[in-house]
Amino acid sequence: MGMWIGRNRKARVTYGFDEIALVPGRVTINPNEIDTTFRLPRREAAPLELKIPILASAMDGVVDVRFAVEMSKLGGLAVLNLEGVQTRYKNPSEVLEKIVQADKNEITALLQKIYQEPVQPQLVGARVRQIKDGGAIAAVSSIPQRAAEFGAIAQEAGADVFVVQSTVSTVQHISSEYKSLDLAKFCQEMRIPVIVGNTVGYDVTFEIMSCGPAAVLVGVGPGAACTSRGVLGLGVPQVTATVDCAAARDAYFKKTSRFVPIVTDGGMSKGGDVCKAFACGADAVMVGSAFAKAYEAPGCGYHWGMATPHANLPRGTRIRVGATGSLKQILFGPAEVDDGSQNLVGAITTCMGNVGARDLAEFQQTEIIIAPSIKTEGKLFQTVQNVGMGTR
Repeated sequence: MGMWIGRNRKARVTYGFDEIALVPGRVTINPNEIDTTFRLPRREAAPLELKIPILASAMDGVVDVRFAVEMSKLGGLAVLNLEGVQTRYKNPSEVLEKIVQADKNEITALLQKIYQEPVQPQLVGARVRQIKDGGAIAAVSSIPQRAAEFGAIAQEAGADVFVVQSTVSTVQHISSEYKSLDLAKFCQEMRIPVIVGNTVGYDVTFEIMSCGPAAVLVGVGPGAACTSRGVLGLGVPQVTATVDCAAARDAYFKKTSRFVPIVTDGGMSKGGDVCKAFACGADAVMVGSAFAKAYEAPGCGYHWGMATPHANLPRGTRIRVGATGSLKQILFGPAEVDDGSQNLVGAITTCMGNVGARDLAEFQQTEIIIAPSIKTEGKLFQTVQNVGMGTR
């Protein structure tokens, strides 16, 4: 695979969402009769069922307790970052206001200062209990180095899902400075489902699945507020990453009879991108910037990545996305904007109906074409006027 980029060196050709399109099917289905249920496996219980296959990213501008409760009630799942302002500060709203009001030239330094405050273990349990008290599914996350500590606290407080998330996840992490997380042991000892990410390759995804997680997150650097690809030159476009990781999922299932879902994480701000992720093999998607636009989001129309405040090498930035509608509108409509950023579920079911897919498994078999002109063909006036598909 690949093509020559110079003497003795080949590179693979990879694809992102803007470079492909989905082909309509021979049969079409009423969107109201589509099943979008996502099932997250649990070892000692029936799968955790979500009516909509969408997770909200564990970012401070997106998810707080109120948002997590509302997202759960609407049929999705929101992940609260256990290393964010919600667990470092008893009154996070004051801190969030400072972040929102900061000048763009000062924001990185401010974030670095804010996130130097240590996480308070009692707040980890408190936030989980607040989500549960709201009648919601409680999903929380941490980096691998803190997973053992925070996982135990969160589980004891009643968490339903724990996410171990880092820029790049591998089973074989080498360090002489600190003890690496034994992923297999952690997944085995946790009584609740563990989701692990992020990854983009076939081999590493297969290895991670062998450790026993409930699902794997796919994507390095595609997020709207992430700058990892610029800072590190690291990443694989989401279409290729999703296809490769889906292949690992299918091979692992064939070998073990255990199905480990993959969740495409990042790079999807519009309904069309979400649909393409499912067609490429995703079992669910994780979205950040689209939800940062919700009135309920704690960032008040601003969005920043988890690695933005890194003390030595920030790999994210604060962006303004604006508050455009309620969370319910963003998920179910009615859409009041014409760019595909609202009514994401409607986009999924309509697209599934048009390709003739009754459920997500059938959606993953959709015919895909390479079509780099798909978003620009015939759209000159939209582009010139910065409306619809011409918005930037």
